[in-house]
Amino acid sequence: MKRKIYEKLINWKNNGMKKPLMIIGARQVGKTYIINEFCNKEYKNAIQINLLNHPEIVELYKQNISLEEKYIRLCANLNINPNVEDTIIFFDEIQESEELISSLKWYCEDERPFKIICAGSLLGVKLKRFNSSFPVGKVEMINMFPMDFEEFLMTQNNGEYLIEYIKKCFLENSPMDEITHEKLLELYRKYLCIGGMPEMVEDFVSKNMNILDINRNIIEDINSAYIKDMNKFIINKTEAVKNEAIYYSIPIQIGNKSNKFQYSKIDKNARRRDYNDSLEWLLASKLVYKCCKLNSINIPPEAYKNNEFFKIYIGDVGILNTMLKMNVNDIYLNKTFLYKGEITENYVANQLMFNNVDLYYWAVASSSEIDFIIYNEDGIIPIEVKASDNTQSKSLNEYMKRFKPKYAIRISGKNFGFENGIKSVPLYATFLVKWYERFKIK
Repeated sequence: MKRKIYEKLINWKNNGMKKPLMIIGARQVGKTYIINEFCNKEYKNAIQINLLNHPEIVELYKQNISLEEKYIRLCANLNINPNVEDTIIFFDEIQESEELISSLKWYCEDERPFKIICAGSLLGVKLKRFNSSFPVGKVEMINMFPMDFEEFLMTQNNGEYLIEYIKKCFLENSPMDEITHEKLLELYRKYLCIGGMPEMVEDFVSKNMNILDINRNIIEDINSAYIKDMNKFIINKTEAVKNEAIYYSIPIQIGNKSNKFQYSKIDKNARRRDYNDSLEWLLASKLVYKCCKLNSINIPPEAYKNNEFFKIYIGDVGILNTMLKMNVNDIYLNKTFLYKGEITENYVANQLMFNNVDLYYWAVASSSEIDFIIYNEDGIIPIEVKASDNTQSKSLNEYMKRFKPKYAIRISGKNFGFENGIKSVPLYATFLVKWYERFKIK
């Protein structure tokens, strides 16, 4: 399956630098698959070393010998010629060896003609609690996420055509023909059911895109593996229990009328100081994403975010629906139910994150809220999210009168268009919101 991160891997290869590359992402988002594909396609000599299968290499890097000697022994152990041109070494599950991670500085500075790429499960958590010396400035890091809706469309027979058509309508603010618009909304609802985990998408494609035939056990097993992971890289067992308690509270938290994450939803006696480390664990694992409230609508928004008031979203909408035990038909047939707005909001948060858009929101008490705020070359832009084609919004009107943004974006079931300073973006085109550098309001 095609993944957009491949272009970033190519850019890293061609940048002329020797910095090792570290891919960070949650379990099962496709890190090993895409890195292997890249290594085998782009290099004559590709060597994969999974540290889970090579405990002797983990032990080697613990030895009190020079990094040069460690590398010589590594090459001898694996029958690697260190002087062959066009060679790449892929260290998978690199979180198993802090010493090897620390040695990446040496790999960066060594003059041998090879490049290093690495990835691992819970690597973000491991680095957050790193005890060794991390090679700051000597490693390039890229975040990898589940498949966004654009990548999901790439699995369709006419996916490339649909993507180009969506981009054209997005740039021109011109409505799509109704037949294709409805078809894409149907595909969007199917995506809500399965999410963007590659194994789940692959199963969906293998079942001829019949949403009723998908194997729900796949995503349930992935989520179960996430729960098991909560016993790794923890301070103590109590923290693992807290990790799980926060994680399972999030579906309830998304619908909070208070417009913020509340520790009391975990336990009535819960306090921030008791759960802060666990929340940081979940964020570092990329299982969940944080969206901070802005105290002030000013540039840059990062300087005005409130770390005490925030929302938390599940890292994949398919996993959210699994946690909710949603009936597939209720989503696919577009039935009306109260929680639909929360699922849609989580979907939009996912699509923004997957496309490297920082998450912020704005609210005044519980009376007015803007779901997301983005910062681009046109300034600070509000984004309103609607689960259907009902586009009435008191909050967005209030925001526009108060802050007078250059324009606003409304993501909903409505077709493309631009009216009264609001750019209408259908839910299936959310992945393009980052595309502001090619989109100008006249």
